Amino acid sequence: MRAVVQRVDGAKVVVEGNVVGEIVGEGLCVLVGVTHDDTPEKAARLAHKLWSLRVLEGEKSCSDTGAPLLVVSQFTLYGDARKGRRPTWNAAAPGPVAEPLVDEVCARLRELGAHVETGRFGAKMSVSLTNDGPFTVLLEV
Repeated sequence: MRAVVQRVDGAKVVVEGNVVGEIVGEGLCVLVGVTHDDTPEKAARLAHKLWSLRVLEGEKSCSDTGAPLLVVSQFTLYGDARKGRRPTWNAAAPGPVAEPLVDEVCARLRELGAHVETGRFGAKMSVSLTNDGPFTVLLEV
């Protein structure tokens, strides 16, 4: 699994004109990509890493502050544009594999005590955020 994590001061996801997920104030916006060999165990490891990652103000984590997370599925994180001008998506897991694993990340975060908002899997989403810092890191498990 691969995640792009941004420290934000607010973020939201809009689908067909409706806000489907939103966090206000300090938190993390997490774009999650799934590849073919990912497992529920990897999803659990990613959730724990996100919950305890010390990237918030004062080197604190979401577990320290109770900051919310906005988790958005993004298959394009496994795009490969090394050859030619058109990316390939071969490394991205198909929806029936990826969706339950993204859901597992969210479920595990909630089990840890996190407030989690989400996008809508497979939908055309507009994601807006205020990157605080700016601060962005890439995680792989």
